[in-house]
Amino acid sequence: MKLNLVPARTGAEWVRAGLKTFWRQPLAFISLFFLFMASISIASQLPLIGSVLAPILLPFMTLGLMVATSVAYANDRQKPAAPAMFTAAAEAVRSEWRPMIVLGLISAAYFVLAVGASALLDGGQLARAYLLDETLAPEVIASSDFQTARMFVMVLNLPLSLAMWHAPALVHWHHVEPVKSLFFSLVALFRNFGAYAMFCLSWFGVFLIAGIAIGLMATVLVGVGAIGMGSGASAIGSALMIGSALVLAAMSLSSTWFTFRDSFRAD
Repeated sequence: MKLNLVPARTGAEWVRAGLKTFWRQPLAFISLFFLFMASISIASQLPLIGSVLAPILLPFMTLGLMVATSVAYANDRQKPAAPAMFTAAAEAVRSEWRPMIVLGLISAAYFVLAVGASALLDGGQLARAYLLDETLAPEVIASSDFQTARMFVMVLNLPLSLAMWHAPALVHWHHVEPVKSLFFSLVALFRNFGAYAMFCLSWFGVFLIAGIAIGLMATVLVGVGAIGMGSGASAIGSALMIGSALVLAAMSLSSTWFTFRDSFRAD
C-alpha cells in the first residue's frame, strides 16, 4: 500500500463524485445510513455501557457506507444496484468484524479518557452525565464550566476522528493492522492537507446552500401553521429540518470512499 499525493482541487472533485454517486441510489444510501444510525442510537440507550458501546459501532458504519459507495460507483450502469450495495456492506462488516471491534475499542477507550480529562474543568459533571447516565440540572448544563468541558472533549476527539477517517477502509482493502491503519490515516490527511481542506470547504458550501433552502421552506411551513392555515405545518417544518440534516449527513459520507481511493494505492 502506497500513499498518493493529490492536488488541492481534488477535494472538490471528491465532493462532486460523492454527490453524483449518492443520487444514483439515494434510497439505498439513506436506508443504510439510517440502519447504522438506528443501531448506534439503540446501543447508546443501554444503561451504563451505552455511551461506550456507541463508539465501538462507529467503524462498522464507516466501513459499510464506504463499501456501499464503491459498489454504487462500480455498478453505475447496472440497475438495480441497491441489493448489491446492501449485500456488499453486510459481507464487509461480517468479514472484518474482529479488526472493526479493535478499532471500536480504541475509539471507546480514547473517548472515555477524553471525557475523564474534562473533569479537570467542570469537576466531573460532564463525565457523570456521559459515563454514568446521571441526569443534570438545566442550570448545570448551561454553566460556563460545563460548556467549556464539552468544547474540550470535542477538541480532544478531533485527532481520533481524523485517525478513524481511513482506518476501516485500510483494514478492509489493504489488510493493514488496526493500530497501523490509524497512523496511516493521519499521515494521508496531513500529506494531502490541501485536498482535504478543499473537501471540507466544499461540503461546508453544500451544507450552507442546502441549509438556507431548507430553512426557508421550514420557516414558511411554520408560519403557515402559526396563522392557522395548516394544523400540521409546524410539525412538518420541524421534521423537514431534522430529516434533511440526516440526509445531508448520509450524502457527505457517500464521498469518503473517494478520498480513500485517491489517497492510497496497492503496491
